[in-house]
Amino acid sequence: MKKTYLSLFCSFLLLVSLAACGGREVSPPLESETETGTIKLTVWGAEEDAALLQEIFTSFQSHYAGQASFQITFQSQSESNCKDALLGDLEGGADVFAFADDQVSALAAAGGLDPIEDSAAIRNASLSAAVEAASVGDSLYAYPLTADNGYFLYYNKAYFSEEDIQSLEQMLDLAAQAGRLVTMDWSSAWYVYAFFGNTGLTVGLNDDGLTNYCTWNSTEGDIRGVDVAEAMLSIASSPGFASMTDQEFMAGVQDGSVIAGVSGVWNAVAIQEIWGDNMGAAKLPSYTCAGKQVQMASFSGCKLIGVNAYSDHPEWAARLAEWITNEDNQRLRFELRGQGPANINAANSTQVQSSPAIAALLAQSEYSQLQRVGGKFWDPVSEFALNLAAGNPTGTSLQAQLDRLAEGVAAR
Repeated sequence: MKKTYLSLFCSFLLLVSLAACGGREVSPPLESETETGTIKLTVWGAEEDAALLQEIFTSFQSHYAGQASFQITFQSQSESNCKDALLGDLEGGADVFAFADDQVSALAAAGGLDPIEDSAAIRNASLSAAVEAASVGDSLYAYPLTADNGYFLYYNKAYFSEEDIQSLEQMLDLAAQAGRLVTMDWSSAWYVYAFFGNTGLTVGLNDDGLTNYCTWNSTEGDIRGVDVAEAMLSIASSPGFASMTDQEFMAGVQDGSVIAGVSGVWNAVAIQEIWGDNMGAAKLPSYTCAGKQVQMASFSGCKLIGVNAYSDHPEWAARLAEWITNEDNQRLRFELRGQGPANINAANSTQVQSSPAIAALLAQSEYSQLQRVGGKFWDPVSEFALNLAAGNPTGTSLQAQLDRLAEGVAAR
């Protein structure tokens, strides 16, 4: 088995190198710590981060020049599917990888991640929500990278006022009048949570940490499951609405057919380039449900950097993970990709605080919940929402669909 536990001298290394999290110089290693030969490291990350990561790799190699020779290979891997890819072949997987925080428990349980030793400096340098997202129990298992894995509303100010964006129905009416669209991705259960999150209907993990509970099909309370389904059907029927994937949303922004949509900070730079001064960002609007105005909710989360417990070079993999997530590189990530830092100093910088997208994310955070659902959540919700987006063409009872959804989500 390739798995190697960090030695005592690596504990010292981590203590002195944690200064990198604050953008400071890292103390040189002891003579005995120098490795010979080429250190080969594979890094998984989002395809959109390729150029940014190559810049970070270059600075890492420059910083450690003379201590080791590196061959760092980047491979595109979706952060949302990283767990499945890694657990399919732990020994052949990446040494360092980016992933969404909802996967940390499963990766730790499967032995893909070891607790980070001497993690106090990382904890102190990072936002508390990011530390929580990177932890299992009291142990930190990954390096906080961003604290922005949520969604909010982008809108074109040429079509909407600040008052207009308080109501989804008002936005849809204005979009229809203009022959344009407001979009949201109903193929993704991540976004569909927005309609259920503030209704009193619940979903989440059971105590086993694997299976879910779900009351979205409830027939009791001020707002029932069918009330939400009927509201979604009404929204889907508007000529001003379209369910679009993130890629389709951006294509619509580019060609002018889309004037508002629900997305995240990863699109901020591109939307700013297209809409310019007309780019607006805000918390999600309310929608009409059971005769009430319900504030749309959201899932929140963080992106993390993990070190494969089976890496052939765990010490250098840990150093690279620290380098990718240090203050300077989180600032660089914000500048180039518009992603919100998990590092406290970077997050509190004037540049980050003045970002419309980050401000919108913070405003939406009051109505968000840390994403903690098991794997059975995604497909039943997506199937349900896509059917409603199509106008419920089969005419199947909404309650029957909700019962099927709840049963699927809670399946063991």
